[in-house]
Amino acid sequence: MSRKLIFSSESVTEGHPDKIADQISDAVLDAMLKDDPDSRVACETFVTTGMILIGGEISTDTYVNLNHLAREVAKDIGYVHPDMGFYYKDITVLNVIHEQSVDIAQGVVKPTPEEQGAGDQGIMFGYAIDHTETLMPVPITLAHGLTKGMAELRKSKKIEYLRPDGKSQVAMKYEDGKPIEAVKIVIAAQHEEGVSQEKIKEDLTEYLIKPVLGEYYSDNTEVIVNGTGKFVIGGPHGDAGLTGRKIIVDTYGGAGYHGGGAFSGKDPSKVDRSGSYVARYIAKNIVDAGYASEVNVQIAYSIGVPEPFSFYVDTKGTGTIPDEEIEKKVLKEIDLRPGLIIERLNLKRPIYRSTATYGHFGREDLDVSWEKRDLF
Repeated sequence: MSRKLIFSSESVTEGHPDKIADQISDAVLDAMLKDDPDSRVACETFVTTGMILIGGEISTDTYVNLNHLAREVAKDIGYVHPDMGFYYKDITVLNVIHEQSVDIAQGVVKPTPEEQGAGDQGIMFGYAIDHTETLMPVPITLAHGLTKGMAELRKSKKIEYLRPDGKSQVAMKYEDGKPIEAVKIVIAAQHEEGVSQEKIKEDLTEYLIKPVLGEYYSDNTEVIVNGTGKFVIGGPHGDAGLTGRKIIVDTYGGAGYHGGGAFSGKDPSKVDRSGSYVARYIAKNIVDAGYASEVNVQIAYSIGVPEPFSFYVDTKGTGTIPDEEIEKKVLKEIDLRPGLIIERLNLKRPIYRSTATYGHFGREDLDVSWEKRDLF
């Protein structure tokens, strides 16, 4: 008897308040790493009507004009109209950054990468599955395709009434573990005043939903657009935003496990970021090598200690060899001490703002080392 289920994942556009915060935090990180690759950055951003608050701990030898940087991010996203309640020229930027704790620094700043301890304790997960070319789950892949496509339609002016904020959600039907069809699609699309919801639904179905879903779209697919009946007030004017509140959007859409740590605004000495990246790298390479069709990888760390607290591989019964053997193969090929992960994946580069939207994983459109297939 076949097992049927429906699994959903969501994504948000670059103009969503939480994603604005993520992009500003990662823009700060990139600006620091560009001139000082050894910068220690833990940058948090809060956005609301007419205001950006940047806080956290930073130790660096460079200077960045945070006021100008934050405004430029808002401008690039599309907050360029005074009536949006979040207009890049008029935003008040508050800076409450201070230096990294010396108690943390003494465990992280070491003479060699081999000695560098983890910047915090925590558990990190990586996941991969063979349902897409990028070895990512289908629902989150499609959800990101919808939000990214919405932004492209807005920026190209193919749909001129769209504004920066938006969300998507995809409910995928599975049979015997395989994705069959999208049964429901939810789109929240911020728009100008005076546009009918019928037109918005018609345009987005034609120019966005059908092209992105492809074979997974059918006449049975239910499409819900702007379920409240209107979405004019949006962005930070409609809802406050904060760095790190979209960790499931950033990863696997709920299909893989998550240790709870966010990525944006953190330099790679923070294992929330580097540990999660290397876990994805390992998981992707396990599936790519044919050792499993689906896998979860967990790595755990203790603050100030280089060696992982624990490491395990779970192929969910899909392994072609025992999971213990896969663990041994992985540890033979890669050293999981944070300093050596940073070296291997070349993480001290200003590459992070581009990861702050539309997912950190499956991003073969970006120059990110954790998506390479070169472990085995």
